[in-house]
Amino acid sequence: MRRLLVLGVMAVLALAGCGGGEVREISAANLPSTKDSTFVYLSNLDVVTDWDPASSYSNEIMSMQNVYDSLTMYNPRTRRAAPRLAERWQSASDGKVWTFTLRSGVVFHTGRPVDAAAVKASVERTKRMGAGAAYIWDSVQQITVKDPLTVEFRLKYAAPLDLIASADYAAYIYDTQAAGAGDLKKWFQAGRDAGSGPYTVANWKKGREKELVLRAFDRYWGGWEGPHYRNIEFRVTPDLNRAYQLLLRGEASYVQRLNPALYRRARTTAGVRTLQVPSFQNMLVLFNTASGPLTDVRLRKAVQKAIDYDGLITALKGAGAPASGLVPEGLLGHTPGFPQKQDLTAAATLLNEAGYGPGARPLRLTLTYAQGDDDEELLVRKLRSALAELNVQLDAKAMQWTQQWDQGKAADPAKRQDILVMYWWPDYADAYSWFLNVFHSADPVSFNLTYLKDRDVDAKIDRLPSLLTKDRSAAETAYAELQKTLIEEKAVVAVPWVSNYQRAYLGNVQGYTDNPAYPNVVFVHELIPGG
Repeated sequence: MRRLLVLGVMAVLALAGCGGGEVREISAANLPSTKDSTFVYLSNLDVVTDWDPASSYSNEIMSMQNVYDSLTMYNPRTRRAAPRLAERWQSASDGKVWTFTLRSGVVFHTGRPVDAAAVKASVERTKRMGAGAAYIWDSVQQITVKDPLTVEFRLKYAAPLDLIASADYAAYIYDTQAAGAGDLKKWFQAGRDAGSGPYTVANWKKGREKELVLRAFDRYWGGWEGPHYRNIEFRVTPDLNRAYQLLLRGEASYVQRLNPALYRRARTTAGVRTLQVPSFQNMLVLFNTASGPLTDVRLRKAVQKAIDYDGLITALKGAGAPASGLVPEGLLGHTPGFPQKQDLTAAATLLNEAGYGPGARPLRLTLTYAQGDDDEELLVRKLRSALAELNVQLDAKAMQWTQQWDQGKAADPAKRQDILVMYWWPDYADAYSWFLNVFHSADPVSFNLTYLKDRDVDAKIDRLPSLLTKDRSAAETAYAELQKTLIEEKAVVAVPWVSNYQRAYLGNVQGYTDNPAYPNVVFVHELIPGG
């Protein structure tokens, strides 16, 4: 992606036009000046929750994709894998043997070579730990070093390993010897890195507004010829109005998200560029099936039907598109003609059947959502209003993601929420991630925050990888059936919208585009800082 797509601002404009995006050009006379070659990225959420590239599975993707490389990278224009650390690759006709040839002369930030042995050690450690998105390597049976730049993967079953190797999580290649004889995981968690990407960690202060600074790695294989940002600063700014003001003052280069009103202002503001593109990210409303009142499927269905899906799309003003099932359009498994609709009459009937609602007992539910996310706040506000008409009190709490996730994973079920609102996107450009991570039973709890434990659902999810390689038509059918089971029959989730990314950034930042396979990532090395 970084080598093929980011070719300057004209390429960005062309790509946005082809992909349904929108870029507003700014007059050169109004461009703000850059500040000491530092790209300042504003996020409304904490940046890093886990520094270990084997288990990292959260917001730190925005920084770690600038620190670590994978073997390949997803190209959204071709919908195929493109070179990254691997220059080329080939597979056997049965799809069960893959051979990757690496770039020569690449080194980790530790100074050790990125060779076939390092790739083998990296993938094997990630696979052995089995954390985060490590499941992407489940098909791998054996890894063999053929020579210093050639590594062979033998699989248990056919799988698209070139695409898997481009995953946004767990595909990172890193130096497993970085800690020497010490504990590598502890070494990482101190805020250290062992990647081969263009930037390395300079400073990390957990909990601070200026949370993370990356600096250029001079020996980066992609080189530093021509103008580049030499540093990246990640700042946590939950207040979107403040974030926008920082952008206008030239103290920030890029704002990850704005609310619709601010985005409309940005589109007509001199010195600011805007970009709107479809994404693979959707909003999930997850219902607690294991404890509390929502163990009753009638109450889950009632909350589903209380959501004003159409009203949310209107209020989002372009930041969201209607969802059809769990899987966004553009991915295998997308099921057209499967929208959810508000039905307050049906919701009232279901509540009454369960002994709650209008004219019956009041129902009280708890909900958690991300602090500083105006779209989630809009969802909560409209849902609270609709439920109030049905004699249901919704106690909603805005939290930083790390605290929200910790509460969701609480060992004591009584401490968990009834409803959890969060975004989801695939680990690589395939829908399997939604089903395995969010709806497959798991102990301990990770992202399966509906706490669903259903053997039949698990078995259907477990069959998806083999179906995907043997019979794509059967896989499409299986995806459709699973979505109907989870949304209609078991009512463990509601999907209010699919996100359209709306970005705002300084007009002198050239070469920026958005790759839906790497949500919220700016590949800063490929940007051109203006004067």
